[in-house]
Amino acid sequence: MVLLENFIDTERKQILNTYKELHELAEPSWKEEKTSLYVRQKLERAGFDVQTFHGHYGLIAEIKGESNEVIAIRADMDALLQEIDGVVQANHSCGHDGHSTMVLFTALALAKINHHHTIRFIFQPAEEKAEGALKMIEEGALDNVKFLCGIHLRPAFEVANGMAAPVILHGSSSCIRGTIKGTPAHAARPEEGNNPIEAAALLVQAFQNIRVQTDVPYSIKMTELHCGESSNLIPETARFSVDLRAKSNETMKLLIEEAKQSIQSIEDRTKTKIVFQQDSYSPAAVKNEHAVKLAEEAIKSVLGEKCLVPMCDSPGAEDFHFYTLKRPDMVATMIGLGCGLEPGLHHPNMKFDITALLNGTKILTKLLLEADKQTW
Repeated sequence: MVLLENFIDTERKQILNTYKELHELAEPSWKEEKTSLYVRQKLERAGFDVQTFHGHYGLIAEIKGESNEVIAIRADMDALLQEIDGVVQANHSCGHDGHSTMVLFTALALAKINHHHTIRFIFQPAEEKAEGALKMIEEGALDNVKFLCGIHLRPAFEVANGMAAPVILHGSSSCIRGTIKGTPAHAARPEEGNNPIEAAALLVQAFQNIRVQTDVPYSIKMTELHCGESSNLIPETARFSVDLRAKSNETMKLLIEEAKQSIQSIEDRTKTKIVFQQDSYSPAAVKNEHAVKLAEEAIKSVLGEKCLVPMCDSPGAEDFHFYTLKRPDMVATMIGLGCGLEPGLHHPNMKFDITALLNGTKILTKLLLEADKQTW
Protein backbone atom coordinates (compact mmCIF):
# COMPACT_ATOMS: atom_id res chain seq x y z
CA MET A 1 0.00 0.00 0.00
CA VAL A 2 2.92 2.34 0.74
CA LEU A 3 4.13 2.03 -2.85
CA LEU A 4 0.65 2.78 -4.19
CA GLU A 5 0.28 5.76 -1.85
CA ASN A 6 3.62 7.02 -3.14
CA PHE A 7 2.34 6.60 -6.70
CA ILE A 8 -0.75 8.65 -5.87
CA ASP A 9 1.37 11.35 -4.26
CA THR A 10 3.69 11.51 -7.27
CA GLU A 11 0.62 11.79 -9.50
CA ARG A 12 -0.75 14.71 -7.46
CA LYS A 13 -0.41 17.23 -10.28
CA GLN A 14 -1.98 14.86 -12.82
CA ILE A 15 -4.88 14.04 -10.48
CA LEU A 16 -5.70 17.70 -9.90
CA ASN A 17 -5.29 18.55 -13.59
CA THR A 18 -7.54 15.64 -14.55
CA TYR A 19 -10.22 16.94 -12.19
CA LYS A 20 -9.99 20.44 -13.70
CA GLU A 21 -10.19 19.09 -17.26
CA LEU A 22 -13.20 16.90 -16.46
CA HIS A 23 -14.83 19.87 -14.73
CA GLU A 24 -14.52 21.89 -17.94
CA LEU A 25 -16.00 19.03 -19.98
CA ALA A 26 -19.25 19.00 -17.96
CA GLU A 27 -22.03 17.27 -19.95
CA PRO A 28 -25.62 16.43 -18.93
CA SER A 29 -27.07 12.95 -18.47
CA TRP A 30 -26.87 10.65 -21.51
CA LYS A 31 -24.66 13.19 -23.34
CA GLU A 32 -21.33 12.43 -21.63
CA GLU A 33 -19.52 11.89 -24.96
CA LYS A 34 -16.39 13.99 -24.35
CA THR A 35 -16.15 12.94 -20.70
CA SER A 36 -16.36 9.27 -21.64
CA LEU A 37 -13.77 9.65 -24.39
CA TYR A 38 -11.41 11.45 -22.00
CA VAL A 39 -11.62 8.66 -19.40
CA ARG A 40 -11.36 5.92 -22.04
CA GLN A 41 -8.23 7.39 -23.58
CA LYS A 42 -6.55 7.69 -20.17
CA LEU A 43 -7.34 4.05 -19.43
CA GLU A 44 -6.28 2.76 -22.85
CA ARG A 45 -2.96 4.62 -22.67
CA ALA A 46 -2.36 2.78 -19.39
CA GLY A 47 -2.95 -0.56 -21.11
CA PHE A 48 -6.57 -1.23 -20.17
CA ASP A 49 -9.01 -2.90 -22.52
CA VAL A 50 -12.12 -0.71 -22.27
CA GLN A 51 -15.61 -1.94 -23.07
CA THR A 52 -17.96 0.60 -24.64
CA PHE A 53 -21.66 0.28 -25.45
CA HIS A 54 -24.12 1.18 -28.14
CA GLY A 55 -26.58 3.93 -27.27
CA HIS A 56 -24.82 5.46 -24.26
CA TYR A 57 -21.39 6.52 -23.03
CA GLY A 58 -20.86 4.21 -20.08
CA LEU A 59 -17.55 2.35 -19.82
CA ILE A 60 -16.19 -0.77 -18.15
CA ALA A 61 -12.50 -1.51 -17.68
CA GLU A 62 -10.96 -4.49 -15.87
CA ILE A 63 -7.76 -5.76 -14.33
CA LYS A 64 -7.84 -9.53 -14.76
CA GLY A 65 -7.03 -11.57 -11.68
CA GLU A 66 -6.42 -15.20 -10.86
CA SER A 67 -10.14 -15.58 -10.10
CA ASN A 68 -13.17 -14.79 -12.24
CA GLU A 69 -14.84 -13.41 -9.12
CA VAL A 70 -15.06 -9.64 -9.40
CA ILE A 71 -14.62 -6.77 -6.99
CA ALA A 72 -15.83 -3.53 -8.52
CA ILE A 73 -15.91 0.22 -8.11
CA ARG A 74 -18.29 2.68 -9.71
CA ALA A 75 -17.97 6.33 -10.73
CA ASP A 76 -20.67 8.60 -12.19
CA MET A 77 -19.81 10.96 -15.05
CA ASP A 78 -22.75 13.26 -15.78
CA ALA A 79 -23.33 16.88 -14.77
CA LEU A 80 -26.45 18.82 -13.89
CA LEU A 81 -28.18 21.28 -16.19
CA GLN A 82 -28.71 24.45 -14.17
CA GLU A 83 -28.84 28.20 -14.48
CA ILE A 84 -25.57 30.02 -13.76
CA ASP A 85 -25.52 33.82 -14.07
CA GLY A 86 -28.64 33.69 -16.22
CA VAL A 87 -27.36 30.96 -18.56
CA VAL A 88 -28.60 27.35 -18.44
CA GLN A 89 -25.59 25.06 -18.83
CA ALA A 90 -24.06 21.77 -17.72
CA ASN A 91 -22.35 22.15 -14.35
CA HIS A 92 -20.56 19.67 -12.10
CA SER A 93 -22.20 20.87 -8.89
CA CYS A 94 -22.61 17.32 -7.56
CA GLY A 95 -18.95 16.33 -7.76
CA HIS A 96 -19.14 13.61 -10.41
CA ASP A 97 -15.98 15.01 -12.04
CA GLY A 98 -14.23 14.39 -8.73
CA HIS A 99 -15.64 10.87 -8.47
CA SER A 100 -14.45 9.98 -11.98
CA THR A 101 -11.01 11.39 -11.19
CA MET A 102 -10.62 9.31 -8.04
CA VAL A 103 -11.81 6.06 -9.63
CA LEU A 104 -9.64 6.64 -12.71
CA PHE A 105 -6.48 7.06 -10.65
CA THR A 106 -7.45 4.15 -8.42
CA ALA A 107 -7.47 2.07 -11.60
CA LEU A 108 -4.08 3.44 -12.67
CA ALA A 109 -2.62 2.68 -9.23
CA LEU A 110 -3.97 -0.86 -8.97
CA ALA A 111 -2.84 -1.71 -12.50
CA LYS A 112 0.71 -1.75 -11.15
CA ILE A 113 0.28 -4.89 -9.00
CA ASN A 114 -1.16 -8.39 -9.30
CA HIS A 115 -4.53 -9.35 -7.80
CA HIS A 116 -6.40 -12.50 -6.87
CA HIS A 117 -9.80 -11.17 -7.95
CA THR A 118 -10.65 -9.46 -11.19
CA ILE A 119 -11.13 -5.74 -10.50
CA ARG A 120 -13.79 -3.91 -12.50
CA PHE A 121 -14.06 -0.15 -12.95
CA ILE A 122 -17.54 1.06 -13.89
CA PHE A 123 -17.92 4.57 -15.31
CA GLN A 124 -21.64 5.25 -15.36
CA PRO A 125 -23.78 7.77 -17.25
CA ALA A 126 -26.99 9.49 -16.16
CA GLU A 127 -26.88 9.27 -12.37
CA GLU A 128 -28.71 12.60 -12.13
CA LYS A 129 -31.69 11.06 -13.91
CA ALA A 130 -31.55 7.92 -11.72
CA GLU A 131 -31.28 5.83 -14.88
CA GLY A 132 -27.59 5.13 -15.45
CA ALA A 133 -27.10 2.38 -12.87
CA LEU A 134 -29.98 0.37 -14.32
CA LYS A 135 -28.51 0.71 -17.81
CA MET A 136 -25.09 -0.49 -16.63
CA ILE A 137 -26.75 -3.44 -14.86
CA GLU A 138 -28.42 -4.32 -18.18
CA GLU A 139 -24.97 -4.22 -19.79
CA GLY A 140 -23.61 -6.80 -17.36
CA ALA A 141 -21.71 -4.49 -15.02
CA LEU A 142 -22.60 -6.70 -12.03
CA ASP A 143 -21.76 -10.06 -13.60
CA ASN A 144 -19.78 -12.13 -11.06
CA VAL A 145 -19.41 -9.09 -8.75
CA LYS A 146 -19.00 -10.02 -5.09
CA PHE A 147 -18.07 -6.58 -3.74
CA LEU A 148 -18.91 -3.08 -5.01
CA CYS A 149 -17.95 0.33 -3.70
CA GLY A 150 -18.47 3.95 -4.65
CA ILE A 151 -17.58 7.36 -3.27
CA HIS A 152 -19.34 10.72 -3.03
CA LEU A 153 -18.12 14.15 -2.00
CA ARG A 154 -20.04 15.38 1.06
CA PRO A 155 -21.02 18.89 2.16
CA ALA A 156 -18.94 20.32 5.01
CA PHE A 157 -21.95 20.24 7.36
CA GLU A 158 -22.23 16.45 6.88
CA VAL A 159 -18.57 15.35 6.84
CA ALA A 160 -15.74 17.74 7.68
CA ASN A 161 -12.73 18.25 5.43
CA GLY A 162 -10.04 15.64 6.07
CA MET A 163 -12.56 13.09 7.35
CA ALA A 164 -14.57 10.31 5.74
CA ALA A 165 -17.55 8.05 6.46
CA PRO A 166 -17.64 4.34 5.50
CA VAL A 167 -21.28 4.51 4.42
CA ILE A 168 -23.76 7.10 3.16
CA LEU A 169 -27.31 6.32 4.23
CA HIS A 170 -29.23 7.92 1.39
CA GLY A 171 -33.00 7.79 1.41
CA SER A 172 -35.35 6.67 -1.32
CA SER A 173 -36.87 9.28 -3.62
CA SER A 174 -39.49 9.26 -6.31
CA CYS A 175 -41.72 11.58 -8.28
CA ILE A 176 -45.31 11.31 -9.44
CA ARG A 177 -46.25 13.45 -12.44
CA GLY A 178 -49.84 13.87 -13.52
CA THR A 179 -52.45 15.76 -15.48
CA ILE A 180 -55.89 16.71 -14.17
CA LYS A 181 -58.51 17.03 -16.89
CA GLY A 182 -61.53 19.15 -15.99
CA THR A 183 -64.19 21.04 -17.97
CA PRO A 184 -63.46 24.61 -19.11
CA ALA A 185 -65.99 27.38 -18.51
CA HIS A 186 -66.34 31.16 -18.26
CA ALA A 187 -65.34 32.38 -14.81
CA ALA A 188 -68.75 34.10 -14.54
CA ARG A 189 -70.48 30.71 -14.92
CA PRO A 190 -68.31 28.31 -12.90
CA GLU A 191 -71.20 25.89 -12.43
CA GLU A 192 -70.88 24.99 -16.11
CA GLY A 193 -67.29 23.82 -15.66
CA ASN A 194 -65.25 21.50 -13.52
CA ASN A 195 -62.18 23.26 -12.15
CA PRO A 196 -58.91 21.23 -12.18
CA ILE A 197 -57.31 23.83 -9.90
CA GLU A 198 -59.77 22.95 -7.16
CA ALA A 199 -58.98 19.27 -7.68
CA ALA A 200 -55.27 20.09 -7.36
CA ALA A 201 -55.94 21.96 -4.12
CA LEU A 202 -57.74 18.92 -2.74
CA LEU A 203 -54.80 16.77 -3.80
CA VAL A 204 -52.42 18.97 -1.80
CA GLN A 205 -54.61 18.52 1.27
CA ALA A 206 -54.89 14.78 0.69
CA PHE A 207 -51.12 14.40 0.50
CA GLN A 208 -50.71 16.42 3.71
CA ASN A 209 -53.07 14.02 5.47
CA ILE A 210 -51.24 10.84 4.45
CA ARG A 211 -50.02 8.88 7.47
CA VAL A 212 -47.88 5.79 6.99
CA GLN A 213 -47.54 3.44 9.96
CA THR A 214 -43.76 3.49 10.37
CA ASP A 215 -40.99 4.94 12.51
CA VAL A 216 -39.00 5.72 9.36
CA PRO A 217 -38.95 9.40 8.27
CA TYR A 218 -40.83 10.22 5.07
CA SER A 219 -42.39 13.13 3.22
CA ILE A 220 -44.76 13.75 0.33
CA LYS A 221 -45.55 17.17 -1.14
CA MET A 222 -46.68 18.75 -4.39
CA THR A 223 -43.73 20.63 -5.87
CA GLU A 224 -45.12 21.76 -9.25
CA LEU A 225 -48.52 22.98 -10.43
CA HIS A 226 -49.17 24.53 -13.84
CA CYS A 227 -52.67 25.55 -14.92
CA GLY A 228 -54.57 28.37 -16.55
CA GLU A 229 -53.64 31.16 -18.94
CA SER A 230 -56.27 33.76 -18.08
CA SER A 231 -57.93 35.15 -14.98
CA ASN A 232 -61.49 35.11 -16.36
CA LEU A 233 -61.92 31.48 -17.29
CA ILE A 234 -61.75 28.06 -15.70
CA PRO A 235 -59.00 26.05 -17.40
CA GLU A 236 -59.42 22.58 -18.75
CA THR A 237 -56.10 21.11 -17.63
CA ALA A 238 -53.68 21.25 -14.72
CA ARG A 239 -50.27 19.57 -14.59
CA PHE A 240 -48.62 18.64 -11.32
CA SER A 241 -45.56 16.94 -9.82
CA VAL A 242 -45.27 15.32 -6.40
CA ASP A 243 -41.98 14.67 -4.59
CA LEU A 244 -41.80 11.57 -2.34
CA ARG A 245 -39.01 10.75 0.12
CA ALA A 246 -38.49 7.89 2.57
CA LYS A 247 -35.54 6.51 4.53
CA SER A 248 -36.37 2.91 3.61
CA ASN A 249 -37.52 1.13 0.48
CA GLU A 250 -40.38 -0.51 2.36
CA THR A 251 -41.73 2.85 3.53
CA MET A 252 -41.45 4.25 0.01
CA LYS A 253 -43.62 1.40 -1.29
CA LEU A 254 -46.29 2.23 1.30
CA LEU A 255 -46.06 5.94 0.54
CA ILE A 256 -46.49 5.41 -3.20
CA GLU A 257 -49.54 3.23 -2.61
CA GLU A 258 -51.10 5.86 -0.31
CA ALA A 259 -50.42 8.55 -2.93
CA LYS A 260 -52.11 6.51 -5.65
CA GLN A 261 -55.15 5.92 -3.45
CA SER A 262 -55.36 9.64 -2.68
CA ILE A 263 -55.26 10.51 -6.38
CA GLN A 264 -58.00 7.97 -7.14
CA SER A 265 -60.14 9.34 -4.30
CA ILE A 266 -59.83 12.95 -5.52
CA GLU A 267 -60.55 11.89 -9.09
CA ASP A 268 -63.79 10.22 -7.96
CA ARG A 269 -64.73 13.11 -5.67
CA THR A 270 -64.17 15.89 -8.23
CA LYS A 271 -65.39 14.03 -11.33
CA THR A 272 -62.14 14.91 -13.09
CA LYS A 273 -59.83 12.61 -15.01
CA ILE A 274 -56.37 12.33 -13.42
CA VAL A 275 -53.71 10.55 -15.45
CA PHE A 276 -50.37 10.07 -13.68
CA GLN A 277 -47.16 8.08 -13.69
CA GLN A 278 -44.32 7.41 -11.28
CA ASP A 279 -40.79 8.23 -12.40
CA SER A 280 -37.34 9.32 -11.15
CA TYR A 281 -37.24 6.55 -8.57
CA SER A 282 -34.08 5.98 -6.52
CA PRO A 283 -33.89 3.27 -3.83
CA ALA A 284 -32.66 3.84 -0.30
CA ALA A 285 -29.28 2.63 0.90
CA VAL A 286 -29.13 -0.70 2.73
CA LYS A 287 -26.23 -0.81 5.19
CA ASN A 288 -23.94 -3.82 4.78
CA GLU A 289 -21.84 -4.39 7.89
CA HIS A 290 -19.11 -6.35 6.10
CA ALA A 291 -18.60 -3.61 3.52
CA VAL A 292 -18.71 -0.89 6.17
CA LYS A 293 -16.05 -2.67 8.21
CA LEU A 294 -13.73 -2.86 5.20
CA ALA A 295 -14.33 0.81 4.43
CA GLU A 296 -13.65 1.78 8.05
CA GLU A 297 -10.29 0.04 7.96
CA ALA A 298 -9.39 1.73 4.67
CA ILE A 299 -10.27 5.17 6.02
CA LYS A 300 -8.34 4.64 9.27
CA SER A 301 -5.34 3.38 7.32
CA VAL A 302 -5.21 6.52 5.20
CA LEU A 303 -6.54 9.28 7.47
CA GLY A 304 -6.19 7.87 10.98
CA GLU A 305 -8.85 6.68 13.41
CA LYS A 306 -9.74 10.21 14.57
CA CYS A 307 -10.80 11.11 11.04
CA LEU A 308 -13.36 8.31 10.78
CA VAL A 309 -17.01 9.45 10.87
CA PRO A 310 -19.25 6.45 11.76
CA MET A 311 -21.76 7.19 9.00
CA CYS A 312 -23.15 9.96 6.81
CA ASP A 313 -26.94 10.21 7.07
CA SER A 314 -28.15 12.09 3.99
CA PRO A 315 -31.69 13.12 2.98
CA GLY A 316 -30.59 13.03 -0.65
CA ALA A 317 -30.85 10.16 -3.12
CA GLU A 318 -28.32 8.28 -5.24
CA ASP A 319 -28.86 5.73 -8.00
CA PHE A 320 -25.82 3.73 -6.79
CA HIS A 321 -28.29 1.87 -4.60
CA PHE A 322 -29.97 0.28 -7.63
CA TYR A 323 -26.94 -2.00 -7.75
CA THR A 324 -27.71 -3.44 -4.31
CA LEU A 325 -31.47 -3.39 -4.92
CA LYS A 326 -30.96 -5.64 -7.95
CA ARG A 327 -28.27 -7.72 -6.22
CA PRO A 328 -29.14 -7.90 -2.51
CA ASP A 329 -26.58 -10.70 -2.05
CA MET A 330 -23.72 -8.38 -3.04
CA VAL A 331 -21.53 -6.72 -0.41
CA ALA A 332 -21.47 -2.98 -1.13
CA THR A 333 -21.04 0.48 0.33
CA MET A 334 -20.56 4.10 -0.71
CA ILE A 335 -17.93 6.18 1.08
CA GLY A 336 -18.67 9.78 2.06
CA LEU A 337 -15.59 11.97 1.56
CA GLY A 338 -15.21 15.18 3.54
CA CYS A 339 -13.70 17.90 1.37
CA GLY A 340 -14.86 21.27 2.71
CA LEU A 341 -17.69 21.35 0.17
CA GLU A 342 -19.76 24.56 0.36
CA PRO A 343 -22.42 25.88 0.21
CA GLY A 344 -23.91 22.50 -0.72
CA LEU A 345 -24.39 19.84 -3.38
CA HIS A 346 -26.30 21.00 -6.47
CA HIS A 347 -25.63 24.64 -5.64
CA PRO A 348 -24.50 26.37 -8.86
CA ASN A 349 -21.47 27.83 -7.08
CA MET A 350 -20.45 24.65 -5.26
CA LYS A 351 -16.75 24.59 -4.35
CA PHE A 352 -14.54 22.16 -2.41
CA ASP A 353 -10.92 21.48 -1.51
CA ILE A 354 -9.78 19.54 -4.56
CA THR A 355 -6.70 18.21 -2.75
CA ALA A 356 -9.16 15.93 -0.87
CA LEU A 357 -9.28 13.89 -4.09
CA LEU A 358 -5.84 12.55 -3.16
CA ASN A 359 -7.19 11.16 0.12
CA GLY A 360 -10.22 9.75 -1.67
CA THR A 361 -8.06 7.96 -4.23
CA LYS A 362 -5.89 6.46 -1.47
CA ILE A 363 -8.97 5.28 0.46
CA LEU A 364 -10.47 3.62 -2.60
CA THR A 365 -7.18 1.96 -3.48
CA LYS A 366 -6.78 0.63 0.07
CA LEU A 367 -10.41 -0.55 0.14
CA LEU A 368 -10.08 -2.55 -3.07
CA LEU A 369 -6.82 -4.08 -1.87
CA GLU A 370 -8.58 -5.22 1.32
CA ALA A 371 -11.54 -6.53 -0.67
CA ASP A 372 -9.14 -8.49 -2.86
CA LYS A 373 -7.87 -10.32 0.25
CA GLN A 374 -11.35 -11.49 1.23
CA THR A 375 -12.90 -14.87 0.51
CA TRP A 376 -16.22 -14.08 -1.06
